[in-house]
Amino acid sequence: MNCIRLTSVLLLTAGTVFAQTAAAPDNSRPTEPAAIKSFDLKAIDKSVDPCVDFYQYACGNWIKANPIPADQVRWARSFSLLGERNRYLLWEELSAAAKDPKTPLEKQYGDYYAACMDTSRIEQEGLKPLDPALKRISELKDAKGVSTLMGDLEGAGDAAPLFRFGVQQDDKDSSRQIAALSQAGLSLPDRDYYLVDNPRFQKIRAEFVEHVTRMFTLAGDSPEEAGKEAAAVMQIETALARSSTSRTALRQPENRYHIYTLTELDKLAPEFDFSYYFKAVKVSRFDTLNVATPDYFKELSELIATEPVPAWKSYFRWHLLHAAASNLPKAFFDENFAFYGRTLAGQREPTPRWKQCTSMTDRALGEAVGQDWVKVNFPPSSKASMEKLVAALEKSLGEDIQTLPWMSEATKKAAAEKLAMIRNKIGYPEKWRDYSALKVSRDDLMGNLRRTAVFERDWNLGHLGKPVDEKEWDMTPPTVNAYYDPSMNDINFPAGILQPPFFDPTIDPAVNYGGIGVVIGHEITHGFDDEGSQYDGKGDLREWQTPADRAAFKERTGCVADEYSGFEAAPAHGDVAEQKLNGRLTLGENTADNGGLRIAYIALQNTLASEGKNLDETIDGYTEAQRYFLGFAQVWCQNQTEQAARQSALVDPHSPGRWRVNGSVQNFDAFGKAFGCKKGQPMYPQHSCRVW
Repeated sequence: MNCIRLTSVLLLTAGTVFAQTAAAPDNSRPTEPAAIKSFDLKAIDKSVDPCVDFYQYACGNWIKANPIPADQVRWARSFSLLGERNRYLLWEELSAAAKDPKTPLEKQYGDYYAACMDTSRIEQEGLKPLDPALKRISELKDAKGVSTLMGDLEGAGDAAPLFRFGVQQDDKDSSRQIAALSQAGLSLPDRDYYLVDNPRFQKIRAEFVEHVTRMFTLAGDSPEEAGKEAAAVMQIETALARSSTSRTALRQPENRYHIYTLTELDKLAPEFDFSYYFKAVKVSRFDTLNVATPDYFKELSELIATEPVPAWKSYFRWHLLHAAASNLPKAFFDENFAFYGRTLAGQREPTPRWKQCTSMTDRALGEAVGQDWVKVNFPPSSKASMEKLVAALEKSLGEDIQTLPWMSEATKKAAAEKLAMIRNKIGYPEKWRDYSALKVSRDDLMGNLRRTAVFERDWNLGHLGKPVDEKEWDMTPPTVNAYYDPSMNDINFPAGILQPPFFDPTIDPAVNYGGIGVVIGHEITHGFDDEGSQYDGKGDLREWQTPADRAAFKERTGCVADEYSGFEAAPAHGDVAEQKLNGRLTLGENTADNGGLRIAYIALQNTLASEGKNLDETIDGYTEAQRYFLGFAQVWCQNQTEQAARQSALVDPHSPGRWRVNGSVQNFDAFGKAFGCKKGQPMYPQHSCRVW
């Protein structure tokens, strides 16, 4: 429900990017993953020249020795391995709570997990849990009823696909929380899948229609009727795709900020009864809201008026089946996985059920589960060490700002003021969320999912008109990730990422600064990337650079965008064209990678100097400068399926590991000097890009 509050995250993991690659009904006991080394000499491929391809040098042997597991689409040395270990530790907690809960909180999340794991009940119940929603859809009589249906479905916690509605901070007054609408409604990963006319997308569209047809057939329709329904779904979603704003355009805050009165909203989309919808989802009264994508809602209204009622019934039935497929009988699950897992993402086998249920419980009750998880896995000493590291990185960015040759003194002062106002949230929330109002039943999985959806919706909508709570988190404690929120102007580091290989208190500073230090620097730099730099220290969308400085800034970010647009995401073969990265979509993350690498290096120099050491000291044959860059690179060692790589290039604002490493080091002269490269070599070019 938190529909438009865009945050800049360190990494979107496979489970986030590739929706519906969910779990099989497999109850096998998991094996505890091994601890992960912070620095791996064996990963290095010394047959490669680091000045030619540093990523391959730092990761080559690891890449050869670590093929993608059958239940994954991306396998990364840091994020995947640590994510698997954290999930296992979380599973231990959930499994124990499901068998023998010691507290009311343990019983709540133990029952949630147990209900998810009860695959025999899923088989027995079939589609029965969907009957109330299917009945609502079958009763749709006319186009005006689409709004009633959307409201009733969402009010009950069922899939309501046409758009997202929720509460966000006002971009231009971050002290206010306002209602907001944004586009949605598509089943394929991006609008390009519907609109781009090339052999690859044509094939995927045909396979999608076949998949939807099979799902309707499993639901009891005749093959002929199912085919007609699938065609109707495709027709509606193609129309919605045409009216959708691109991901790249939505990265610009002004493109997603349009304040409407309710009267103006009714004129924009007269065929949709928003008054009924708002009443159905039980939002409190408001007079204005942000309509992030007005063209979408204008076209949606026209589509409601022109598409026949049977087509809308098919569309809503499909999305109900699609949203529930992971938790329906095996025939539905298998069909869902065959398309979304195998065809779209290249995943060979479904994810084991225990992983799916562990992740599902974490999403639903993250701060309930997290309270107990951090007691065991995140000691106070780790939080104290992180606070020192963050302070060191903020100090180095402050120093960097003062040396920028392209920035005027007035803008340097404003940047320093914003930096000083960044709030740091480390490990877990100061105040845990209260889940006592969420009813959990051990024998009602679909009911739990619906009640969770309603609970989350009510929690989000309850923020409307209230003061902003700067202590809230958008990630759960075990998450292996981090994020920056421009409206909050805060950086957030869950406990899950504050472990080896990112952070290890027993290893030399160079490796820690190359790991968690660059992560910190990355998130801080997001406050000053092409998007974050448009917000001031209070989190308001307001220009604080002089016109000349903004022009210089755009010139430098343009250099980064053009550079990364030349990088290959997937090679050409047969009638499938080469896939390049979209340097405009990935610009914020690439800017943060480049800035994070630079300011963490400055912080490392300062730390070593305070200890009477320098970057030339050697450990295991590598200088501290070299170990810093190797520690950074080994965070991003990864293997990825081609399907996943192509999908990521369209939907993921992050570059793949190879270019997060090579793209960053080739823009930082300190790397070339550390490895004795010659000017003009690929990793030490004559001309490079620099923003921060």
